[in-house]
Amino acid sequence: MATPTPALKDELDIVIPTIRNLDFLEMWRPFFQPYHLIIVQDGDPSKTIKVPQGFDYELYNRNDINRILGPKANCISFKDSACRCFGYMVSKKKYIYTIDDDCFVATNPSGQQINALEQHIKNLLCPSTPFFFNTLYEPYREGADFVRGYPFSLREGVPTAVSHGLWLNIPDYDAPTQLVKPLERNTRYVDAVMTIPKGTLFPMCGMNLAFDRDLIGPAMYFGLMGDGQPIGRYDDMWAGWCCKVICDHLGLGIKTGLPYIYHSKASNPFVNLRKEYKGIFWQEDIIPFFQSIVLPKEATTVQKCYIVLAKLVKEKLSKVDPYFDKLADAMVTWIEAWDELNPAGASLANGKK
Repeated sequence: MATPTPALKDELDIVIPTIRNLDFLEMWRPFFQPYHLIIVQDGDPSKTIKVPQGFDYELYNRNDINRILGPKANCISFKDSACRCFGYMVSKKKYIYTIDDDCFVATNPSGQQINALEQHIKNLLCPSTPFFFNTLYEPYREGADFVRGYPFSLREGVPTAVSHGLWLNIPDYDAPTQLVKPLERNTRYVDAVMTIPKGTLFPMCGMNLAFDRDLIGPAMYFGLMGDGQPIGRYDDMWAGWCCKVICDHLGLGIKTGLPYIYHSKASNPFVNLRKEYKGIFWQEDIIPFFQSIVLPKEATTVQKCYIVLAKLVKEKLSKVDPYFDKLADAMVTWIEAWDELNPAGASLANGKK
């Protein structure tokens, strides 16, 4: 019997940021081997990263980023996993799955290994319901449906742009919570997927995340973090807030819940505190800023929305700290670089749709 072709085999890239050899891929081999990998090497470009045999991959280090983007390379973070968004930019596929190199294959309560990628693909290929909450969660799942009282006019749903997965073992906590609960582990497996309602922001974690690059790619910018920046560990958060506001405006959906991965090791809470320290204060201004945004009707594409956002960041957040002035400029540079590498109509030329 022929093995079935994995879903979206030629339409999805797996993006992995790393500073070390990718031995963790051995565990993922049954699930990842059919797909193309984009590895973004952070840190010292003269270091050789070993990738297990049999994987189809391309690897970019800092020298490659500088060569490809030229002066625009300054919008890509250095010495921070935020560099992964370079992989989103150079991909030519419709879908992206990104995972960290300390994320292992999890098992469900029945002891079966979870194919995280397969679940993300299911999430992305079926609609979202951001305008009205279904109390049985994902209505399109086998064994579930829309409950009584759910408007029929909203049951078709909207396209799903982002699938946000979760983690067993080490939860994605901030430094103060890590310090207070150093031994806490997440063992709770919740068998649910839900659409995040319109108008609700959420903390997006980039270590187990998939998205439709054609629908939301240009908004998946992980900001300026790490080397030479006053902040770290807010890269995925920033992208999540921008994506959510733009998805709400364009009528797209974001799902969270399944799939789980096993997050193997906790990062150092003291190092994390140093990276997050300013962000913990700043987010008290950043969140109300995103909550109050109303994008103009003329902003009909992700790029147009993102440029408006950059302008608003400059206008409203640069009084919180001059860093936001720099970030707003980098947001514009990112869009210019994205459009250079992804000219309009290229996806049609690539035969994507």
